Amino acid sequence: MALSRRAISLGDLDIEYFEGGEGRPLLYLHDLLGLDPRMPALDRLTQRFHVIAPVNPGFGTTDPPMWLNSVDDFAHAHLALVRRLEIRDAVLVGASLGAWVAAEMATKSTHFLRHLVLVAPFGIKVGPVDRLDIPDLFAMPQAELDRRLFAKPETWRLDPATKSDAELECIARGQSTLALVGWEPYLHNPKLKHRLGTIDRPTLVLRGPHDGIVSEDLAASFSRLIPGARFEALADAAHLPLLEQADRTVARIVEFVG
Repeated sequence: MALSRRAISLGDLDIEYFEGGEGRPLLYLHDLLGLDPRMPALDRLTQRFHVIAPVNPGFGTTDPPMWLNSVDDFAHAHLALVRRLEIRDAVLVGASLGAWVAAEMATKSTHFLRHLVLVAPFGIKVGPVDRLDIPDLFAMPQAELDRRLFAKPETWRLDPATKSDAELECIARGQSTLALVGWEPYLHNPKLKHRLGTIDRPTLVLRGPHDGIVSEDLAASFSRLIPGARFEALADAAHLPLLEQADRTVARIVEFVG
């Protein structure tokens, strides 16, 4: 089922989101590459859920307002969207960057959600202060980044020649925004790991064993810090299981939600 594009203004913030399917609401927060509403995983999810997939401000076609400079701002923006759309009893699924946003949201309010799924999450730091938990994405050659993102980079890596100018502009905008919100402190919120213990909803943390961005220890730390959370591996996947292993990942989400 194709998702329909929507747009909404929340104060001085313009939010673009995509919506489709019927059933229980599922809020999907996209990964560090941005949102592709045509991705097969979203189509699979619309067969079971009413999917709402917002685009982080500064990704897609929208520029971020001047005051937005953190993932915490993303979390507040999406909570405002939840209130405006009157979302209740939802499944909240975040991937990569979106998992960080989802975790931030769940530490602020769980009134709207029943289940939380974090796929390859970053947003906390658990290693030594003088060492990065996540490799420096902004200084990494594209070929190395592809190897870290995908179990089969030859299948999934970005080919700029296949993209339109408008699509390339969206990609560049998203990379710039990722640097804006993730540069300092580097891809984490120092306070988040101390707040994860307040999350009071069933939580599933997923990671592909070939993930070269989020280590097993980092992902497992989320499950240790969130009361009652489960941590599981998804075979034959790296950092983006919802892209590389859409059927398997969606099936696990559906099973977890029950």
